[in-house]
Amino acid sequence: MGLFVINRIAELREKIKNFKREGKSVGLVPTMGCLHNGHASLIKASSERCDVTVVSVFVNPVQFGPNEDYDKYPRTLESDKELAEKNGAAIIFAPSVAEMYPGMNKFSDITMVAPPFHMVDMMCGKSRTGHFDGVCTVVSKLFNIVQPDYAFFGMKDIQQLYIIKKMVSDLNFPIEIVPCPLVREESGLALSSRNKYLSEEDREIAVSISKSLFAIQNAVKNGIIDTKKLFDAAITVMDRRVEPEYIEFVDRKTFEPVDTIKKPAIAAVAARVNSVRLIDNILIGE
Repeated sequence: MGLFVINRIAELREKIKNFKREGKSVGLVPTMGCLHNGHASLIKASSERCDVTVVSVFVNPVQFGPNEDYDKYPRTLESDKELAEKNGAAIIFAPSVAEMYPGMNKFSDITMVAPPFHMVDMMCGKSRTGHFDGVCTVVSKLFNIVQPDYAFFGMKDIQQLYIIKKMVSDLNFPIEIVPCPLVREESGLALSSRNKYLSEEDREIAVSISKSLFAIQNAVKNGIIDTKKLFDAAITVMDRRVEPEYIEFVDRKTFEPVDTIKKPAIAAVAARVNSVRLIDNILIGE
């Protein structure tokens, strides 16, 4: 069938309508581009489950704060096309900002979709005010445009995943959200588009972020369940040149913060290496 690259909403809707007339199932992989092997795993998962996989490539301005990296965020559409097609995508949807937000002069012009406050008053929501409003807004728009049967999200962005699942449930989207495992480099560093910002020395420093999570996981396996002690175990192995923003522990079912690991939980971290902000997480308390 080959890969279709579509920039217009009306054209994509017509293409999807034709696929659905033929009884084909549709999977959506929302991305901001700069695709890597983590994205490849999502596209593969979709192409294995669905007849048609749509990969959106859109750097969403409304989820970036005023001092964040929107302007310099890597945009690599040509290589994105190659990776998407290789892993089974049928369509890349790569709209302009004007196509997604017509007539937008400022963010206050846009109807925004706000996530539940209790799910954003923690972790990344504390430092990235409004970020998840932007995420929920663009994902809602993509769901309405593509009308997928399934949508695939990576577990690296674990807070985003839980917020999207809650939004889909609360707003009655007829879509199944499919979580896909976090993918790591051989060193243990979680794959991220922002890894492109890291120098070789930075990458060596950044590996200690994942090592801190593995230290937490091992400590839990050895019977330590107090999160203050688990925090200390993580900090002990984290390179002193890493600037931790948070290390938090949440229940895997409710996403509520926990003080002790009595049930399956998640340990999540955000940290900076020089100016590069990285996130990672690990499942604990199996």
